[in-house]
Amino acid sequence: MKSDKISEAVVRRLPVYLRYLNELVQREVTTVSSQELGQRLDLNPAQIRKDLAYFGDFGRKGIGYDVSYLIEKIRHILKIDQQINVALVGAGNLGHALSNYNAYLKDNMKIVAIFDAFGPKIGSKINSLTVKPMEELTEAVQKDNIRIGIITVPDTEAQNVADQLIDSGIEAILNFAPTILKTPSHVRIHHADFTTDLLSLAYYLENGKEDELDDNNE
Repeated sequence: MKSDKISEAVVRRLPVYLRYLNELVQREVTTVSSQELGQRLDLNPAQIRKDLAYFGDFGRKGIGYDVSYLIEKIRHILKIDQQINVALVGAGNLGHALSNYNAYLKDNMKIVAIFDAFGPKIGSKINSLTVKPMEELTEAVQKDNIRIGIITVPDTEAQNVADQLIDSGIEAILNFAPTILKTPSHVRIHHADFTTDLLSLAYYLENGKEDELDDNNE
């Protein structure tokens, strides 16, 4: 595997492939071509073949990809063929929504602990998990081998929470707070900013119409 040459864009496309492949399994489809994947996912088939070729030769010429085998390989590449435990900090509305969604996922990446600093929330239940105080974070991370942290707290508290997660031994963070966090180089962080994504859509509302007018006037 040429991991030193693999871009973040490639890694981010792998879960997209996996999601569709799982849909194919549910429909009892056993093989799929890069052309079919490309049409369904609105991607260039050559790009799909290139992405997968970084990790090995999984397809057969004239036949395509064995769906079950490719699922197995992508799960291994993403390291979700093993249990990956996740801690969530922030038991507000978004934290509840993520925890509820996670409870129904049939996968090895699971939220196994929820934390909050607000007294009234501590001890409450979200599905089968009891909200714990931040003071128990480090112990839980070490005891339950938690490797990823999710932040769903207000932006004013996010950096402090990130620091606590890092000090506890967390290896990666998914940040939903609308702020950029500073983390050491050995901790991977991804920002999920709903506000930025939503505001950027406004640009395309009008520009999409302008593009159509330009095309019609040519």
